[in-house]
Amino acid sequence: MRQTIAEHHDWVNRLRAAGVSISSGYLVDGQGTPGGGGLLLLQASDYRSAEALILQDPMVRSGQVDWQLHQWVSVAGQLNAT
Repeated sequence: MRQTIAEHHDWVNRLRAAGVSISSGYLVDGQGTPGGGGLLLLQASDYRSAEALILQDPMVRSGQVDWQLHQWVSVAGQLNAT
């Protein structure tokens, strides 16, 4: 699994270098203890484009994670991720 995580990080970094707005991380509980899974946020022109990217993720391709893709529609405010 560690090798796949490293490949996942490399994949995210390559996409960022190519100009894709994407961020990956893991979930923690109220005490900051990890173990709740991971979260990948990305900006895409549509659902199919996002899905095409996700299907290239080494974590997904390896079958080592269960995943769901959700499109989010903002109705108020704005987030600027770096």
